[in-house]
Amino acid sequence: MHVQTLETLNFDNTYARLPEVFYERVMPTGFETSHLVSFNPSAAALIDLDPDEAKRREFHEAMGGKLLMPGSDPIAMLYAGHQFGHYVSPLGDGRAILLGEVRNRRGEKWDLHLKGAGLTRFSRDGDGRAVLRSTIREYLCGEAMHGLGIPTTRSLCLIGSDEAVLRESVETGAMLVRMAPSHVRFGTFEVFFYRRQREHLKTLADYVLAQHFPRLGDGPDVYARFLREVAERTGRLIAQWQAVGWAHGVMNTDNMSILGLTLDYGPYGFMDDFNPGFIPNHSDRHGRYSFQNQPDIGYWNVRAIAQALSPLVEEADVLGAPEIYEAAMQQTYADLMQAKLGLREAREGDDKLRRDLLALMQSNHVDYTNFFRALGTFNQEASSANAHLRDQFLDREGFDWWADRYHARLKAEHSVDAERKARMDACNPKYVLRNYLVQIAIERAARHRDYSEINRLRELLNRPFDDQPEMHEYAAPPPDWGKQIVVSCSS
Repeated sequence: MHVQTLETLNFDNTYARLPEVFYERVMPTGFETSHLVSFNPSAAALIDLDPDEAKRREFHEAMGGKLLMPGSDPIAMLYAGHQFGHYVSPLGDGRAILLGEVRNRRGEKWDLHLKGAGLTRFSRDGDGRAVLRSTIREYLCGEAMHGLGIPTTRSLCLIGSDEAVLRESVETGAMLVRMAPSHVRFGTFEVFFYRRQREHLKTLADYVLAQHFPRLGDGPDVYARFLREVAERTGRLIAQWQAVGWAHGVMNTDNMSILGLTLDYGPYGFMDDFNPGFIPNHSDRHGRYSFQNQPDIGYWNVRAIAQALSPLVEEADVLGAPEIYEAAMQQTYADLMQAKLGLREAREGDDKLRRDLLALMQSNHVDYTNFFRALGTFNQEASSANAHLRDQFLDREGFDWWADRYHARLKAEHSVDAERKARMDACNPKYVLRNYLVQIAIERAARHRDYSEINRLRELLNRPFDDQPEMHEYAAPPPDWGKQIVVSCSS
């Protein structure tokens, strides 16, 4: 297999060939000294990069913003967005710089986006830096979501430094090399809509269509078909978040990918105990972006991108896009939850069976991930064998009531326990990136420069559905201190 070195990466930057109104040309502000915190071989494989390159000092300097790679053309992208429901413009890459695009041998294009690369004209009152804490969180969660099969940005590596960065306290600066086929957001379109710059809006839409949606072809309705595709992808994405019990925390339109990728990992969280009101973001005082609100916020955000594209499409397309989103989201969620319950056929009453289970889990503070994983062992022949499920509920009789109905439902479709368990284990993860696990990795890295836990978690979460006996403790619910972790937008 042909592999690339740092010097031979096939760099380009098609976005930088757009008019300069779309971006600012800016050089990264590198760290004076830097070191490798973690390297992701599976992300490197996406661009055919030789893993041995990570051992080179030049690699650390390039990924730490000090050395410019041949062929790269750094820019900070312009965008706007609705933040907590209020339109804010301009935003743009205030601490991230798009180094360029790398094409692999299959012709696939990957942006290399350097987060924490210094000031740009979009930095507003920020310092252009990222801190080790936040970069670890994004690095690990992108890989965790990929392991779960959820569309996401990836991360090539994480670079540390001795540079002091002030947040709530003084922390050390770090840079993350983020990868995605595109970093265009809903807010990238919004900025030109609200500026009433129809020509630029059309230029952006044509660029995105040519680069990422060539199968849509052309014709007078191509922008409408594009909008439908964005709505569908967004609906499927948020259904996947809901099914695994994950909350983004900041679903502003500037954090919504036009490709339907999970983008910008800030104050996210996987639920421990099932709680629809779960709010992972300490800054979200009113719970706008709570777990239970995510489907509605997705609808709201699709309305926003539809409005932004309104100069290019018919009114019926604008009005119809949120309904397309909702249909895709609801159908995907129903299908995923059927699979999590081990049901192969859709029957009347399945929705109530699912809702009653979730209500029971909520009132009994049952661990979301662990219960669904354990449910695969449900025994139809001997109810006593289900004691380990029953014991997760304080309301034992409530569980018995639900289990009797579940048993009857399995019998109705002639479910075979061993076959069902194999199917359920393939869609109910044993391991997710719980906040307390990330916090342990952060503290070891920050206090002792011990990065082993970061790498251990990355490898574990590449295979979240597999039993990994040597890692059994990573499936445990959080200790008491792990339930009190506060995450905000400050990083």
